[in-house]
Amino acid sequence: MLKRINWKAVFKGFAWLVCLAGVAVLMSFIEVKKQSVKCAKIEILIPGADNFIEIEEIDAILKQNQGDLIGRNLEGINLHEIEKSIAANPYIGFVKVYADMNGTVYVEVKQRQPVLRILNAGGQDYYVDSGGLKMPVSPNFTANVLVASGNILEGFNGRVDTLMTANAKDLYKAAMFIKQDTLWDAQVEQLYVNDKNDIEMVPRVGNQRIILGTAKDIEVKMDNLLAFYKQAMPKVGWNVYRTINLKYVNQIVCEKRDSTSIKKLEKPSVPDSVIQQRQVIDNVVKTTIQEEINKATQISTEEKKAEEKKEKVVAVPAKTTDTKKAAQAVDKGKASKKVENNVEKKTATVKTEPKQTTNKEKPATKEKPVTKTNR
Repeated sequence: MLKRINWKAVFKGFAWLVCLAGVAVLMSFIEVKKQSVKCAKIEILIPGADNFIEIEEIDAILKQNQGDLIGRNLEGINLHEIEKSIAANPYIGFVKVYADMNGTVYVEVKQRQPVLRILNAGGQDYYVDSGGLKMPVSPNFTANVLVASGNILEGFNGRVDTLMTANAKDLYKAAMFIKQDTLWDAQVEQLYVNDKNDIEMVPRVGNQRIILGTAKDIEVKMDNLLAFYKQAMPKVGWNVYRTINLKYVNQIVCEKRDSTSIKKLEKPSVPDSVIQQRQVIDNVVKTTIQEEINKATQISTEEKKAEEKKEKVVAVPAKTTDTKKAAQAVDKGKASKKVENNVEKKTATVKTEPKQTTNKEKPATKEKPVTKTNR
């Protein structure tokens, strides 16, 4: 009877019961400990350089909702309620509040990261964060992000909200793509929506209007623009074209300026601190574009050299086979000449042999015997 009992399962169940009992005892010990532990200090952590909200504001929110926490028992502090009150701030994207057994309450705050600032057609001003949510402008801090203006109909009611119009979503997508690329982040200075609801990019280097259209296939469009910068701009200059249209896939449509307007743009202006700073940034952008051009040319030359080496490697066996064929042809020619010479020699011997035989076959004339007579 005892052999039929599954002792392995019995021991496993007993182990689980012991573990659960230990967890229950530990939790009860923590609850007892929490009743006696009091809040000694508050640690507020705000990582990042963009400070839309300061530590003093977080402290003010804590005092407004929970009062003074220092000196109170940890059991009487509602940490979940503190999280909700701090998360209601429009500049905060994530918050975590917890306490340890030493009496320290930790408040970890993660701010929203703006990627675009929109000035809509109604004069409203607001940010769009990395998650595509609208957030208000802060009186304490101004973020250094891309600015979009023009015929933008996306409104803002002062609260964190999602983007509603397709045009605003395209602006957000374009801003995210530009921010992730170092070259375009330095080159694109502003976004503008014209009367046709097309997105235009205002470049830092060059006096053109770069018409993007919508954010659909933005990767292909910007690759085409980079290829245009590498191939056309070093030859014709940065002030020749009035507009560069990227709306159409796999092609770029440009409009040239008049020669007089190009000369006016190339005239130097009076130096100023702002203009000097702009020139420094322009030089940095030009150097980065030139580095991209040099990289592309190096890659193309290396590819050409590799192709030439492959062609040489392929061409060598063809030459050897040709030489072999030529040698075989020469050998055949020599053999044929030898055969012809042998044939000629044989014919010559054949022709000469009858003459010899005729000479041999001629009957020898018998000399008449001379008979001496005795007189």
